[in-house]
Amino acid sequence: MAAHTKEEFDLFLSQLCETNATLDFFCDFKKIIKNTEEVDIRLNQLNYLIGKENFEQAIYNLWNENPKVFDPTVMQILIAVRNKDKKGIMDDNGNFKPLRLFFDSPQSVIEYLDGTGLKDVFVNSYVSNLHDYVFGVETGLDSNARKNRSGDITEDRVENLFITNGIQYRKEVYSDEWNDLKCLGKDRKRFDFVVSKGRKTFLIEVNFYSGNGSKLNEVARSYMEIGPKINALDNFEFVWITDGIGWHDAANKLEEAFYSIPRIYNFTTLKNFIAEIKNM
Repeated sequence: MAAHTKEEFDLFLSQLCETNATLDFFCDFKKIIKNTEEVDIRLNQLNYLIGKENFEQAIYNLWNENPKVFDPTVMQILIAVRNKDKKGIMDDNGNFKPLRLFFDSPQSVIEYLDGTGLKDVFVNSYVSNLHDYVFGVETGLDSNARKNRSGDITEDRVENLFITNGIQYRKEVYSDEWNDLKCLGKDRKRFDFVVSKGRKTFLIEVNFYSGNGSKLNEVARSYMEIGPKINALDNFEFVWITDGIGWHDAANKLEEAFYSIPRIYNFTTLKNFIAEIKNM
């Protein structure tokens, strides 16, 4: 027998939220400010190059004064690249050349600034202050972290519901804590939350998808595999809390999972699980 009916699935699909974003989702300004301040001294020294007509001589002057000004972390953030990313280019001979190798001599610094187009930015004073410029770069780069923040926001929402309703829980618990869960295979499986009530332990996964992609099918397929294995154990149940209109484009796979996983909730139906736990 299916865990749910077709009518229940259609209702579940109609309840999915367009977004889980709050106002602090868009930019983490604390992190942006911190990252900018960490390189602020070097940026102020590099301001010396702005508007210099004899640009190459200015490079040599600055190098002779303090070659550490041309730190790879600072120089690469000017083109919106993290030093830890280990980016590079293909040289004239078709060989890979890491960007960090451009900062070991004034000649290579000149090559880097000229080749990237930064020379024109400096010489023509398209920016007047590198601190403000890098603050903008950091803000742009921070948008790449929104995907991670979306997951954090979703977990925070579930956690707040547990707290508000007085439900004891644990976060980020691994499957190897229980011998019974060896049925899941050799890999350690991490669950977002674990709630234990009486003899029953609920192993909970939480996610939110506002956009489509192959990951949704993979997630549904994975939970369809581990869910029944967990539910076959007397003292364990698998719980999947998911939401987001991204599922509309993966509705077929979600529907398959909906019929095989009894405890699947969105943010509208999650109150039912909360109420059941409180009354156990």
